[in-house]
Amino acid sequence: MLYIVPLKRPKAGASIKKARKNFTVLNEKTNFVPLITGNKENKVYHITEMANQANNNTFNANDALNRSEAFLIKQKNKIIIAIAAIIVIIAGVLLYNRFVSQPREEKAATLMTKGQEYFAGGDFQKAINGDGAGFPGFLSIAKQYSSTKSGNLANLYVGISFAHMDKPQDALKYLEEYDTAGDAMIEAEAIGAMGDCYAALNQPDKAVEYFKKAAATADNNSLSPVFLVKAGEVLEAQKKYDEAISIYQQVKDEYVQSAIQQEIDKYIERATVSK
Repeated sequence: MLYIVPLKRPKAGASIKKARKNFTVLNEKTNFVPLITGNKENKVYHITEMANQANNNTFNANDALNRSEAFLIKQKNKIIIAIAAIIVIIAGVLLYNRFVSQPREEKAATLMTKGQEYFAGGDFQKAINGDGAGFPGFLSIAKQYSSTKSGNLANLYVGISFAHMDKPQDALKYLEEYDTAGDAMIEAEAIGAMGDCYAALNQPDKAVEYFKKAAATADNNSLSPVFLVKAGEVLEAQKKYDEAISIYQQVKDEYVQSAIQQEIDKYIERATVSK
């Protein structure tokens, strides 16, 4: 499209260059190109707009919009089905948690109470297998409520109970079933119990490995020194005195507030003399 814009007539004798100064210059971002012609009688300046490009841009935008609308219309049923499926899944999870999972968690937690009493009292047989009077035993809880937190914890109780009954192989089976993710103190106890089992099975390297891991997991003044001293004692039994002394020294240097701190020099002296 062509626009003819008459500008102020230059004074006689003015040059084309002078006339350009009366023209409003458009920057390069526009699509207008000034075309200047002139003669002595009359000066006319033509401005050409690249309208076709603008029209094409508008057409492309409308075309893209139309294609998007067509896609949505074509896929409308599939989109509705997908949204409905997501709603059904979310509703199903909420209903399962409310009417299945939560009641099972509560039931398992209630059953655990009596077993914990037997365990604390040292009656590991009843703790594992039940009392025949309402408490089914940790072994049964671990199997029937395996998807619950209490069912997972029951594995730990079974494992430690077997360890106390001098059945390290059975103990390991259930200690390995226990998911240690969670409380660091309980996790450390479980790992330490596995160390005891490996020591009982005459696998000293494994025992030392698990005692060290238990100490690192606990990372406190109450449990960590105990597990480290156990690792040192296993090393002494293997006549690895230098390694044992190193571990005892670690207890002395790093756990100054621990109860075993006052006796740690005796361990160091014993290992040193035995070298």
